[in-house]
Amino acid sequence: MEPTRIGVLISGGGTNLQAIMDNIKDGNINGKIELIISNKENAYGLVRGRKANIDTLYLDRKQFKREEEYNLELVKNFKEKNVQLIILAGYLRVLSKDFIQEFSGRIINIHPSLIPSFCGKGFYGERVHKAVLDYGVKITGATVHFVDEGTDTGPIILQEAVKVEDRDNLDTLKEKVLEVEHKILVQAVKLYCENRLSIEGRKVIIKWE
Repeated sequence: MEPTRIGVLISGGGTNLQAIMDNIKDGNINGKIELIISNKENAYGLVRGRKANIDTLYLDRKQFKREEEYNLELVKNFKEKNVQLIILAGYLRVLSKDFIQEFSGRIINIHPSLIPSFCGKGFYGERVHKAVLDYGVKITGATVHFVDEGTDTGPIILQEAVKVEDRDNLDTLKEKVLEVEHKILVQAVKLYCENRLSIEGRKVIIKWE
């Protein structure tokens, strides 16, 4: 089976990106990252990509009059690389309708909570973990899902829970959830690249070995 051609969108350090790169290198994921795009010029994920000899691109939103134009430029760059799967690995912008329709059923996102809790508009990055701690829940976690036109509303692929301890703070909780993010995002990408995921309504059916 030919490796799945992957495009990645990032905004920050790219630790989830690194987890995917490592698993591709080790042969665990039958994929090849063709292009990494960031909306932040100083995102360390771009450095990670360049070190691995992967094509990288910084696209400045300020160079485009409208959000739709920016997203169409993203589409154009990914299509030029014949990308089959888009991974949002800590990408902090909302994708346009045009982008989502172009890659329908082929966009995977990782979110640092157990959707549908602590998700949707305004819930991203450390804001999620702060909300979890403020609310006092005993369990949080991470979710990998397909992206649809809503915010964190697409069909769920994988989830894993993380206990919230009384002594946890923003940093410790973030670290625990990030460890789970790396694990389930890699697993979801592996399943996708092996053609073992199918969407039926709101459900993702996984063909386990």
